[in-house]
Amino acid sequence: MKASFGLTLANRGVIIGAVKASDLIDMAMRAEASGAFDAVWVGDSLLAKPRLESVTLLSALAAVTKKVRLAVGCMATFPHRHPVLFAQQWASLDVLSGGRSWLTVCLGGPNEQSAAQAREHAVMGIKAGERMARLEEGIVILRKLFAEKRVTHYGRFYRFEDVTLEPRPAQQPCPIWIASNPTGLTWKDGASAPQAAIERSFRRVARYADGWMTNKVSPKQFRHQWARILEMAREEGRDPAKLGNALYHNINIQEDRKLALQESKAFLDKYYTSNFSAAFVEGFTTVGNSKQCIQELKDYFNAGIEHITLRLTSWDQRGQLSRFVNEIVPAFAS
Repeated sequence: MKASFGLTLANRGVIIGAVKASDLIDMAMRAEASGAFDAVWVGDSLLAKPRLESVTLLSALAAVTKKVRLAVGCMATFPHRHPVLFAQQWASLDVLSGGRSWLTVCLGGPNEQSAAQAREHAVMGIKAGERMARLEEGIVILRKLFAEKRVTHYGRFYRFEDVTLEPRPAQQPCPIWIASNPTGLTWKDGASAPQAAIERSFRRVARYADGWMTNKVSPKQFRHQWARILEMAREEGRDPAKLGNALYHNINIQEDRKLALQESKAFLDKYYTSNFSAAFVEGFTTVGNSKQCIQELKDYFNAGIEHITLRLTSWDQRGQLSRFVNEIVPAFAS
């Protein structure tokens, strides 16, 4: 995969009053017309961070775009969804879009992260400790249903016989990525994730995924973690050259870097119903004038990141999109 940009639409913005649903459609169309973006991304959540449902929104975007890939990053509700029903929904999206879907699944937040997250798992009848196994089994089922006929599966959570998915995805194989950032998680009392949990997260990508999406890492951290995943892929008997990677990131372009950070924090705090530290926001967001933003994004690409999808952490979504296209993109034309 060549180095490319994606635009992450703020589909939770409809809930918090930052955008209207029609604005998301317009932003996707503008992104494609600009030629600056390889993909348009949307987020996913049910009760913890409610927003327009991801597959429904991507289906609407399929009708108004022709070239950009249509991606979800990450599908936090994947462990909640029955894989047979979801396989038909995702295959239908891939057919409707002419083979442009890009599925990136994740675990969703642990119960320790918020009461809303715990309630979401409870409402869907999912134990928090089952999420990892459900994600892995779900990927196995999707791969079978996307590629085979008369599928039979006897697993820990799902059992069925003689199932043929129709229609199948236009893409064969249909890509399934995993999003994770185990080193960026905080557990009880603010402690970092245990090393064993970090290793399991990387191993999951190496064993099951076509690619890895991460966030809140420096270029140096990414380079180190990506090397570990590729090493594990070799151990799993897979060709590491066939794995892709992406960074889920934010951007705010302003001449005054301090003001850009302040607006980004206000936006992200409201978006996630949280109170992030300034350091957290800075690690999750490229901010500053055009020159500063260009250099930071180049540092990420030079570290080996292939795709960076950017959410605009500003109340002026259209203005930031225009600045990115006109001031940032030309520096990456080559």
